[in-house]
Amino acid sequence: MSQRVRVRFAPSPTGPLHIGGVRTALFNYLFAKKHEGDFILRIEDTDQNRYVEGAEDYIIQALNWLGTSFDEGPGNEKKHGPYRQSERKHLYKQYAQELVANGKAYYAFDTAEKLNFHRTDHEARGKTFIYNWHNRLKLDNSLSLKPEEVQKRITSGDDYVIRFLTPQDQKLRLKDIVRGDIEIDTNILDDKVLFKSDGMPTYHLANIVDDHLMEISHVIRGEEWLPSLALHQQLYDAFGWDAPKFAHLPLIMKPVGKGKLSKRDGEKMGFPVFPLSWKESLGYKEAGYFPEAVVNFLALLGWNPGTEQEIFTLEGLVQAFSLERVIKSGARFDPDKTKWYNQHYLQKKGDAELADAFLPLLQKHNVNTALTGKDYVEKVVSLIKERATFVADFWELSHYFFVAPSSYNEKAVRKQWKEDTPQILGRLVAELEAVPDFSSEMVEVKIKKWISDQELSFGKVMPPLRLVLVGDMKGPHIFDIMAMIGQKESVSRIQGAIRELG
Repeated sequence: MSQRVRVRFAPSPTGPLHIGGVRTALFNYLFAKKHEGDFILRIEDTDQNRYVEGAEDYIIQALNWLGTSFDEGPGNEKKHGPYRQSERKHLYKQYAQELVANGKAYYAFDTAEKLNFHRTDHEARGKTFIYNWHNRLKLDNSLSLKPEEVQKRITSGDDYVIRFLTPQDQKLRLKDIVRGDIEIDTNILDDKVLFKSDGMPTYHLANIVDDHLMEISHVIRGEEWLPSLALHQQLYDAFGWDAPKFAHLPLIMKPVGKGKLSKRDGEKMGFPVFPLSWKESLGYKEAGYFPEAVVNFLALLGWNPGTEQEIFTLEGLVQAFSLERVIKSGARFDPDKTKWYNQHYLQKKGDAELADAFLPLLQKHNVNTALTGKDYVEKVVSLIKERATFVADFWELSHYFFVAPSSYNEKAVRKQWKEDTPQILGRLVAELEAVPDFSSEMVEVKIKKWISDQELSFGKVMPPLRLVLVGDMKGPHIFDIMAMIGQKESVSRIQGAIRELG
């Protein structure tokens, strides 16, 4: 590419960042890095009525957590700043007035009451009111009024907006990297408001002016903005500016049924739809997902590498990504697949890193990790992590390594605890107390030999032994458990169960 690649993610700070917005940011990031370009964060906060305190910080924290930090943006100012539209509002009026002066836009003085009357009147007749070529000369604007009347109204302080003058009887031929060629009849388009009566630009004007001034080369955004493409292309043409290349990403769809993924879907089915927690809504980070897993599954929602490969590092995604392989149709969200990704990344992590993540959970359960030691926790993690999807699963999978069972699975007791079990385990205690080296290997040899010498079946000994040590019929290799908790604790648990279960 001859022009330097510059892309922007431009969210509004009206609340938490939805996972669909995260994917848009990710695709922008991947494209920029693939072409050694710039990834820019621009905060589109012109609508101050919808501004939510803390939302901007949330967006930045989410991008940083995912490893997709921006090259330019709030707090990382470069020559194209400032990067909040509210700090750029002095720029926009001159561009709106430039369009009016060049006959590409016009002043409109229609009151809200008058416009509402027209809408209601059209609805009563089964029609839709559209402010454009077929009625604008009948409405209250600078196209229908004499120039001196227009100037008088502006001078006297009458409220007005500036509307784009949509051409009549033209065919717009638009190009989109994902959608291909698009043709639009200008007669169906309305004359959008570009500048509001409160002195602020609408999204459309601010968006185009900022993208031009920030030298944006590619606009990669969600499918919901596709209807705006015609106006945006016309604005570039009206200013005489080169337009960026456009790519509209497919929607992320509900796991079941029709429609795009929503917060309600997550609440109903028990999965996050935000990267970080927001008020009462759980985020992927707090739900125990690794950022690498979130990045990996999001990248494959609406894009495919053209191979069967499913596991990608962020660096691998940068190398493989291309807009040409973004699909047109909506991408179905699969909560089970997101867990599969997290499990994969959990298995790939080192025991020491996972032990560090497990320590706060152990402390929450009043385990004195100073007594157990970090090496012990790492060993426990190595034995149980293959059964885990999240670090939060570790306690349920390993509590018996740290505390003796306080109860026993009733179903397992009914099945495994026979009349002669106390006597058998009582004799086994004497054997265990005589083991000189209480390693997993030595204990296994001794117990298996003892079972054989006693002419017992393994079913008579091993299942009830697991039950009394763990409290349930679960866990890794039983001899590994015994070696970990030690000789004294193993004997104590057997004797305690004999007393408890009789």
